[in-house]
Amino acid sequence: QVQLVESGGGLVQPGGSLRLSCAASRSIFLFNAMRWYRQAPGKERVLVATIISAGITDYADSVKGRFTISRDTAKNTVYLRMNNLKPEDTAVYYCNAATTRDYWGQGTQVTVSS
Repeated sequence: QVQLVESGGGLVQPGGSLRLSCAASRSIFLFNAMRWYRQAPGKERVLVATIISAGITDYADSVKGRFTISRDTAKNTVYLRMNNLKPEDTAVYYCNAATTRDYWGQGTQVTVSS
């Protein structure tokens, strides 16, 4: 019904940057909110960033000042720009879209290592 396709993950050195993309199969205005989560090995999946339909954003304390969530409505795409990456940012990152139910992307691996 709804597909979310993530891209942009990879291996980066500490202090480096990546931009993740989440392309939706339908207009992102169908969703009340778009979110990025991450899950490190052996850990719970945790919320990283949120953008609501009005464009307001929110971030987990662990990424404030380093990560930025944004959107391009014409491309049905949400982004997560990650700057000053740290080893503890290593995780699988998941895109989430919320309406009357939640939809999830397949996840993209981010590895921060020297």
